[in-house]
Amino acid sequence: MAVTVVRFNLVEPGATPASLGARYRAAVEMAAYADDRGITTVQTEEHHGAANNWLPSPFTFAGAVLGATRHLAVTVSAVIGPLHDPLRLAEDIAVLDLLSGGRLVTVAGIGYRPEEYALFDVEWKRRGRLQDELLETVLKAWTGEPFAFRGRTVRVTPRPYSDPHPLLLVGGSSKAAARRAARLGLPFFPSAHLPELEAYYKERLIEYGTEGWTMMPAAETPLLHIAEDPDRTWAEYGKHFLHEARTYASWQSGGIRSAVKSAATTVEQLRAEGVYRVLTPDECVGQGLDNLVLHPLAGGMPVEEGWRSLRLFAERVVPALGG
Repeated sequence: MAVTVVRFNLVEPGATPASLGARYRAAVEMAAYADDRGITTVQTEEHHGAANNWLPSPFTFAGAVLGATRHLAVTVSAVIGPLHDPLRLAEDIAVLDLLSGGRLVTVAGIGYRPEEYALFDVEWKRRGRLQDELLETVLKAWTGEPFAFRGRTVRVTPRPYSDPHPLLLVGGSSKAAARRAARLGLPFFPSAHLPELEAYYKERLIEYGTEGWTMMPAAETPLLHIAEDPDRTWAEYGKHFLHEARTYASWQSGGIRSAVKSAATTVEQLRAEGVYRVLTPDECVGQGLDNLVLHPLAGGMPVEEGWRSLRLFAERVVPALGG
């Protein structure tokens, strides 16, 4: 059965507090609607200081979605680990895990924007060491037992709902990330389709004597928007997809490998490229994708258009997938 995902990053260039508040509330309502119709996952993410209001607090948003739903998983992909206090993050995830009965999935990455580190006065060059500390700390914290942390003994309560701990994956596109995941016996989430990195991770599992698995994007992981008339949708709303694509492109250096990477500078180029796809319901089913990622509010998409896309996806695509 195909995995169906609704992605939200709540971008809105030039937003007012009123318009952004309405967008946030609409996203939670969309999540509840998706949950009622068998969609499996809501995905959200973290970026800071973005001029277009990219969501900076994914766990706050995740809490709202988990409170409004009963079945679907909420994936934070990814939390920028070194920007968080390890003990507080362990507490926040434990509480959400308890509230949701284990429906929160966290992918921990180190990010790729030095500006975000500067915002929080965190040293960019220490990000690998800080990520090691964060992952080691949350795993110890979730046992509920006392442990040593920065020269003192601490204990974190409450213990999470999930046993042995909430689902935590290590994200990234580097060998360092793969080694980190293998050393700690955590599953690995490559940021793109990278079979050679998956093989490297499996070799390190053997080396460290740990167990783990990989959740890797497919070779093609397009961001979907569903419409009765794709030509009209590209003409009217293509600028929103392009805004997000250009924002991503401006953040990613040559060494960053991402499932969402576009070189397009015009709407026409973006449409031809296929990273963002506007499809009719029948065309979407015909794609034969194992992992369908709907992005209804991409790049500041008007909320009404986002709802049209989600309804078509839920009412005409998901049933045809056997969902």
